[in-house]
Amino acid sequence: MSAANGTRSCKRYLNRELSWLDFNYRVLALACDSDLPLLERIKFAAIHASNLDEFFQVRVPTVLDSIDAGVRRAGPDGLTPRAQIKGIRAAAAEQLRDASALFEDELRPALAAEGIEFVEPDDLDDTNRAWVAQLFGEQVFPVLTPLAVDPAHPFPYISDLSLNLAVFVEHSRSSPSFARVKVPPILPRFLALPDGHRFITLESVIAGHLGDLFPGVKVISHSTFRVTRDADLDIDDTETDDLLKHMELELRQRRFGGAVRLEAAPDLSGAALDMLTRELKLTYDDVYTSKGLLGLSDLFELYGIERDDLKTPSHSPRTPLPLRAPSEAPPLLRAGTGGRRGAAPEPEVGVDFFDVLKRQDVLVHLPYESFNSSLDAFIRQAAVDPDVLAMKMTMYRTSERTRLVDSLIRAAERGKQVVVVVELKARFDEHANIEWARILERAGVHVAYGVVGLKTHCKLAMVVRREPRGIAHYCFIGTGNFNADTALIYEDLGLLTSDADFAADVAGLFNSLTGYSRKTDYHKLAVAPHSLGQSLVKHIAAEAAEPDGHIVMKMNAIVDNEVIDALYGASQQGCRIDLVVRGICCLVPGVAGMSENISVRSIVGRFLEHSRVYRFGNSARGHTILLGSADAMPRNLRYRVEALAPVDSPALAAELTELTDMYLDDGIAHWELGSDGEWTQYSGTDLHELMLARHADRRS
Repeated sequence: MSAANGTRSCKRYLNRELSWLDFNYRVLALACDSDLPLLERIKFAAIHASNLDEFFQVRVPTVLDSIDAGVRRAGPDGLTPRAQIKGIRAAAAEQLRDASALFEDELRPALAAEGIEFVEPDDLDDTNRAWVAQLFGEQVFPVLTPLAVDPAHPFPYISDLSLNLAVFVEHSRSSPSFARVKVPPILPRFLALPDGHRFITLESVIAGHLGDLFPGVKVISHSTFRVTRDADLDIDDTETDDLLKHMELELRQRRFGGAVRLEAAPDLSGAALDMLTRELKLTYDDVYTSKGLLGLSDLFELYGIERDDLKTPSHSPRTPLPLRAPSEAPPLLRAGTGGRRGAAPEPEVGVDFFDVLKRQDVLVHLPYESFNSSLDAFIRQAAVDPDVLAMKMTMYRTSERTRLVDSLIRAAERGKQVVVVVELKARFDEHANIEWARILERAGVHVAYGVVGLKTHCKLAMVVRREPRGIAHYCFIGTGNFNADTALIYEDLGLLTSDADFAADVAGLFNSLTGYSRKTDYHKLAVAPHSLGQSLVKHIAAEAAEPDGHIVMKMNAIVDNEVIDALYGASQQGCRIDLVVRGICCLVPGVAGMSENISVRSIVGRFLEHSRVYRFGNSARGHTILLGSADAMPRNLRYRVEALAPVDSPALAAELTELTDMYLDDGIAHWELGSDGEWTQYSGTDLHELMLARHADRRS
């Protein structure tokens, strides 16, 4: 399965954008998998559509900007910007057609067979027609604003990802007139009829009552269309005195980004298409037509239907073994031990984290193990511990409502020194992070926004505690965000430790984030943008020098040419290299004389594979294992504050070795990348179900 359609280069590097589209095909393949429960397939169809929306919002504008700037030089992958956009358009059009056909021809009939039907207004009997009319009059009509286009009414602004009706009416002897009706996003897209199992789309309800919107004129035709706009923010924080206010201004401007895609129903008239492309400053190459529903990302609504028989059984994350309290021991903290009014009830904390971490490091594996009973509980205990003096944390993306933030506020209210580095430029979470920053500041938390010119992407926390032995530091480094919601669906790893050298590095890094320190020498951490990229390359070179060298890298993406070239060099020295890459892979494996010792596989499934693990060595010599939030991408290695940390505990290193070996097992369902740039699917055991079973049975 390939997104390239003959446009990819396989000489040395694969194109970043086309590789991402290949990844999204792998997501669509899950929606096509008839072995999955029906509503899970619906969910993956929605994820695929949402992914593609974001791709057009963020990545496509970058390519179009290069074309507008007159860039004609080919990139390292051999493709010019024009060749890239040609490949992108062909692959995206194919994906949209395939996704639409899947829903209309397979998923919709399958839903109907399960009693979940979509109906049109003409299919309704008199009783249901009256019910829909009442619904329209009471809930829909009041929030609609039809906008005419004529000499007195300029073409309206059409917002990003909005679904619209293009309506032509005849109200005089002149030619038909155009009006746009926005389908209001504040209402559900799929409206349940009184019987509870039949649904009608909001746009069809509006279309069936256009006479109420345009009384006294004849409605000639109507059709749906959808617009995608450039939603990326170009923030230069070196040119502002107040980043928070600057971000708020930029976010207000985001919705006015230029249009980059027009999705149209097949029956959209030529006159409407001409007007829309002209007014939106698009070409016909930017138009994507597919049958059936536009905006399949709204299928997320259907996943909310209460039909557990059509979903994968839910799972209950386990508490990591070292953090499980003996059943006879009373909990140290109980629910309701404080917190702001309205905070969610807190589960009991059954262990003394500080006592545990004095004896051993603890590895947390989400979503199989619990965020709430590990990091969240650790921060809650620290917040109320009278001996804790200070708490520091980075915040990139977090939950809409989180006990963790409540704990930080509680700690500040108790007089502890609390510092939170909030990344305001976390894409599509900017509004939430601005709000969190203001809430934390009002509570007395010291809030910083990181280093000018860099995103702070590392996931770090530190607790400073007064103890009889002196001042002790307890630290956490993770591969994913401090987010209780995504912790249930993202596969991530986190390390809790009281190692003194590790803590010294974390303390130094926080000083760099909050003050004017420009520390670059770290004992244990590899920190971007200073040393992380060089550290990876050095580890690769050192392992390549071993006669039995073996490198395993698990990550979301590999794009960076320096890292790729280092891996090519290691392969040419005979080093075995196994890459597990969920998403983008610009490296070409299996090419004689260049990468014949490199294999690349991808695992896409129930949980989002999000952890980054870099493993060097073998069972005879032992392993060096690093984990953190950094992918092998230029932005992670050079334009962000990132950190990778070694896993020093022999027991935890052995656990991670066993885990990464599981990813390399040919009996696990996976995709493999060939030297021709094509991905091939291999069936086998579902890794995520296997891991759930292992953790459920884990006793020691």
